[in-house]
Amino acid sequence: MKDYRLFLIDLDGTIYRGKDTIAAGVNFVHRLEKAGKDFLFLTNNTTRTPQMVVDKLAGHGIKTDINHVYTPCMATVSYLKKESPQLSPLKFYLIGETGLWHEFLQQTDFELDPYHPDYVVVGMDRDLTYRKVQVASDAIRNGATFIGTNGDVNLPSNEGLLPGNGSQCAMIAVSSGQEPLYIGKPSPIIVDMALAKMHCTKKQAILVGDNYDTDIKAGFNSQVDQLLVTTGITQLDDIKDKRQPTYVVDSLDQFEL
Repeated sequence: MKDYRLFLIDLDGTIYRGKDTIAAGVNFVHRLEKAGKDFLFLTNNTTRTPQMVVDKLAGHGIKTDINHVYTPCMATVSYLKKESPQLSPLKFYLIGETGLWHEFLQQTDFELDPYHPDYVVVGMDRDLTYRKVQVASDAIRNGATFIGTNGDVNLPSNEGLLPGNGSQCAMIAVSSGQEPLYIGKPSPIIVDMALAKMHCTKKQAILVGDNYDTDIKAGFNSQVDQLLVTTGITQLDDIKDKRQPTYVVDSLDQFEL
């Protein structure tokens, strides 16, 4: 067993399932704290601010702070600054909810411009309208770079599967003729940004999550080890003929630190 320095931990399906707490996931975080290990909650959710994530975790028995949370919203801002340092202001058009708007409106060198943006950034928006899609598509056809915060096609909920951000982006991609660059898992971009934030190398880190297509593939794509726990979406039968994660457990209580 490698002595990992940093654990990049998924939330839904790993620490909780909707409103239900996964006790082994919460205990895993407590064990990391006791062992003095660094960890970062690495979520694909763009609807919540970091503080909202902290508040939700508190309701499941984990006391933490925003320094232990990393979202595609945060990674997108960091990526745009890295890729376009010459743009001041960097002009954007945004589709999304509170979490995404919170990150972008904090940036003093970013400017909302629906008519001539440098970037069109699309995150989960449960109030998506035809007009928003039209504005985004027009801007992309006129040269704006198309960014998707994540490519999740569906989202599990108490009402069944809901259309995710990948579904929204697919509509805009068809309309505009351009595919988006995705930032969130399984893209290596969010992992690279998280590692940079924590000043950690790839060999020192491990991705922990329940979803093979997002969490585990993010590890494959970024060359970071993976720990799959079958408390959420992916089960053992789902991956028997696929590339295997570094570790697979039924419960995070089974993983020795």
